[in-house]
Amino acid sequence: MTRMRALLVVPENNTTMEGEMRAYCPQIHDLLVARVSRPARTLLREDIPAYRASTLKAVEPFEGEAIDILLYGCTAAGFLAGPEGESELACALSARFGVETVTTAGAMVAVLQDEKVTRIDVVTPYLEAVNEGLKAYLAAGGITVERLESFSCATTAELGAIGSAEVLALARATASREAQALFIACSQLPTRAILPRLRRELRRPVRSSIEAAALAASKAFAAKASAAA
Repeated sequence: MTRMRALLVVPENNTTMEGEMRAYCPQIHDLLVARVSRPARTLLREDIPAYRASTLKAVEPFEGEAIDILLYGCTAAGFLAGPEGESELACALSARFGVETVTTAGAMVAVLQDEKVTRIDVVTPYLEAVNEGLKAYLAAGGITVERLESFSCATTAELGAIGSAEVLALARATASREAQALFIACSQLPTRAILPRLRRELRRPVRSSIEAAALAASKAFAAKASAAA
C-alpha cells in the first residue's frame, strides 16, 4: 500500500473528521491537522469571507510541509460559498501546497453524481438559512432535495453533543419513498459506524460528508500511485 501524507483543514471545534478519515483511508500514514478559528455559533453566509481568511491563516504553519493531498473539511463553509467560491478557495489552497484539494462539499456532489443520484433526502445539523444554502448548492449540481431534517444547532456546543445514535434516529425518520439516496451533511456528525446499517435498512445509497471526502481522497491516492508506478 502506498503511504500518503495529508493535511486536514477543519473548524477548530471538529472532533470527528480526523478519526473517521484515518479509519477510512489507511493509506494516510501521517495526517496533519490545521484548525480554523470560527464563531461559537453556526456559520452563516455572511461569515464566509472571514472564515476563508481564517482558513488561509490556519494553514500557514504547515506551508513547506511535504504532503500528498489537502482535505478541506468544513461542509457548510464550502456550500455557503457556492460552487465558484468553494472552487476558488480550493485552488488557493492547492496553489500554496502544490497538491490536489478535496473539499467535503465538492465530494458530496461528486459521489452523488457518480452514483447517478438526482433526488435525495438530507440530514443536517444546520439552521434553516444554512439548509437553504445547501439545497441551492446541491441544485447547482443537478440534485434535488426531497426531504431535509435538521438538528437545528445554533452553537458548536450543541453540534458537538450529537452522537451517532441521534444521527441514526434522525436519518431513519428522514428517509422518504421519493428519494434515491440519503446524505448526512456535516463533518462533525459521527456517521462511520452507522452508514452500513442505514444502507441495509433503507436499501439505497447512504453517504456522509466524511465518507464522500474519503472516497475522493482514495481516488486521488490511487491516481498518484499509478502515476508514480
